[in-house]
Amino acid sequence: MFTITLQEQQYKTYILTDESAGSQIEVVPERGGIITRWRIQEQEIFYLDTERFTHPDLSVRGGNPILFPICGNLPDNTYTHNGQQYTLKQHGFARELPWEVTEQKTEDKASLTLVLNSNEQTKAVYPFDFQLIFTYELQGNTLAIRQEYKNLSSTPMPFSAGFHPYFLISGDKNQLEFQIPSQQYQDQNTKEIHSFDGNFDFNRDEIDVAFKDLTSQSATVIDHSRQLKLSLDYEPIYSHLVFWTVKGKDFYCLEPWTAPRNALNTGANLTVVAPKASCTASVRLTANLL
Repeated sequence: MFTITLQEQQYKTYILTDESAGSQIEVVPERGGIITRWRIQEQEIFYLDTERFTHPDLSVRGGNPILFPICGNLPDNTYTHNGQQYTLKQHGFARELPWEVTEQKTEDKASLTLVLNSNEQTKAVYPFDFQLIFTYELQGNTLAIRQEYKNLSSTPMPFSAGFHPYFLISGDKNQLEFQIPSQQYQDQNTKEIHSFDGNFDFNRDEIDVAFKDLTSQSATVIDHSRQLKLSLDYEPIYSHLVFWTVKGKDFYCLEPWTAPRNALNTGANLTVVAPKASCTASVRLTANLL
């Protein structure tokens, strides 16, 4: 049985449940359309800094933030389009703006559709009319996110998009086993390329690396201490996987991005949607207890 309930917490929170599987997600539309929690049989899959979440002026650290129209940051937070310079903060604005719920379904799955429309605030930093339509689908141990990016402008619309999921761990990151479909990564800070054998040096204060030249549309992380296997499946539009973690924090992030950071300036892997057209993408997360 699938249910969707609405709770009046600090923010309106939609709770999608698959009762037979014991799985559940919580969605907060007004805080960037974010999924804040994902549980399977009482196990929390996502990390969430709940104290930080209560402050509307702080970015959310946890859950699954939406990245649009850029992933990562820009040099000096600026980019140039048609000879004009614009300012965009890291990861764009979609994760900070309120989204609107437009549809709920509980037939063969629990699904919630949210929409973000361009407005004067967005056009000041990103000069396009657009509509984003995201549908969260919960069924069994799988969470699917279906996306549609509509260009309502009369000119081509370039963007990159992605997600920034924070996965909860028990504390010992050396108990994590990675299966990432790439043999090398680029350090986001030094820009150096390193070969990848499936292991990270968790003694470092921060790890921030990007994998490209992906050889498949799936990555897996096994948390041996929690006996939890997490699979991330993504469509070919997602050209990069970013891994990020901070020493002493009980999370790691494995983020599907459609383009690398600074793509609005470099053009690398940018998605460009024709006027009055749209494109679609999907990401699927599956968590299994071993």
